Amino acid sequence: MARKAKIAKANKLKKSFLQAILDWRKPKEATKVFNCCGACWRTRGYLWAFDICRICFREKANAWELPGVRKSSW
Repeated sequence: MARKAKIAKANKLKKSFLQAILDWRKPKEATKVFNCCGACWRTRGYLWAFDICRICFREKANAWELPGVRKSSW
């Protein structure tokens, strides 16, 4: 699990990044913004199409919670 400080920092960076885009200016934090898993806040192994990390993706796919996703060996 991610620390609360890391989660707060990620949320703050995303908000300032999106606000800069809405104000039609180049965001200063463009290189600092990173994607996080929506379920466990993991930063590595992020799948942007599903907005979750690879570990959560596998758990949800095995539990049949993701529509249109199935194992290739079945």
